[in-house]
Amino acid sequence: MQRNDGRQPDQARDLNITTNYTMHAEGSVLIETGNTKVICTASVEEGVPSFLRGKNSGWLSAEYSMLPRSTSSRVRRERTKVGGRTQEIQRLIGRSLRSVVDLTLLGEHTIWLDCDVIQADGGTRTASISGAYVALVLALQKMQTDENCFSTFPVNQQVAAISLGIQGDRILLDLDYSEDSNADVDLNVIMTDNRSIIEVQGTAEKEPFSREKLNQMMDLAELGLATHFAKQLEALGGSIDPD
Repeated sequence: MQRNDGRQPDQARDLNITTNYTMHAEGSVLIETGNTKVICTASVEEGVPSFLRGKNSGWLSAEYSMLPRSTSSRVRRERTKVGGRTQEIQRLIGRSLRSVVDLTLLGEHTIWLDCDVIQADGGTRTASISGAYVALVLALQKMQTDENCFSTFPVNQQVAAISLGIQGDRILLDLDYSEDSNADVDLNVIMTDNRSIIEVQGTAEKEPFSREKLNQMMDLAELGLATHFAKQLEALGGSIDPD
């Protein structure tokens, strides 16, 4: 049975990554997965948080936001207090990317990853992770090319994320908003290109789901992420390390 947009259950949405999307950030991309669009930028600053000063280590942190009309109704800007959902997603992006970066190679530099959703149709957190990874590598490549900052490039694995869900007895890959809002089970999977798991977030909205279903979803996630990894590498010109 086809889905609302004509896809098969095991078919991910078209993924497009446009690099150097903004002119000032050391790394920037526009990532589009179906109708979801996120601008991801990586900014390099000298200095680190106080708990890392003097330890010859860098840091990486993430911020996430949704533009006011990125959804069907206006989203209020979070001017004074960041909401719980936003905090959760920011932390998820940050720890996902830190898991593949050797921070000791950065020196005392902080890299900020800003993920701004300009159009939301499901999967904004997973798109943010996949796009932020490319922006991060672009920024690190610039640091290496312009300043020869590293003896060893700090990243040697790719990171990407994808969503899955269960509707009735069907497992669906890469949910859009209409599917996500009606799913019996929601799952987000973050992995590296060597199939190592960084994080799995899964929730049964109604009935509990079986270990067998979870295994099937993980297998399908691997298939979907293989395409994401290929698109990331294509956007980076075929290589992570500029040398």
